[in-house]
Amino acid sequence: MGRVETILAAGTVISDDAGRVLLVLRGREPQRGRWSVPGGKVEPGETLEQAAAREALEETGLQVRIGRELWCLAIPLGDGRVVYEVHDFAATVTGGALVPGGDAADARWVGRGELATLPLTTDLAVYLAGAGFPRPGT
Repeated sequence: MGRVETILAAGTVISDDAGRVLLVLRGREPQRGRWSVPGGKVEPGETLEQAAAREALEETGLQVRIGRELWCLAIPLGDGRVVYEVHDFAATVTGGALVPGGDAADARWVGRGELATLPLTTDLAVYLAGAGFPRPGT
C-alpha cells in the first residue's frame, strides 16, 4: 500500500445568541449539495485557528473570534491515498454581513428543529450534538 497524504483542514461551528449554528451548503465535492460548517484547507504558514477564521470569512462574509477546538476527525477520500484531518473550532461573530461565498452555495442560521430536515454532511449532526449545538429550544 502506498503512502497516505494528510491534508490539514479547519472549520468553525459559529453560534449566535439564540443558540443556532451557521451552516453552509457545499457547492463543491466532497459532499456537494449537503449542509456543513464553514471550513477548508489550511494554507502554508497558517495556524489551524487562522485557517478556520479565514474560511469562515470566505464562505459566510462574517468575521469570527475562534474559541476552543470542539473535535478533530479524519475524512478519507475514496482513493485511499488522501485523508483530510479536520479540526473544528467554536466561533462567535465579531463583524461582517452574512453573504455566502467561496465554496458555499448558500449559508443560513439553523436551529435544532430545522437541523433534522436538512441533508447534512456525514455524521455532522452527531458531532454537533456531542458539542451541545444547536442549543435546545432553537
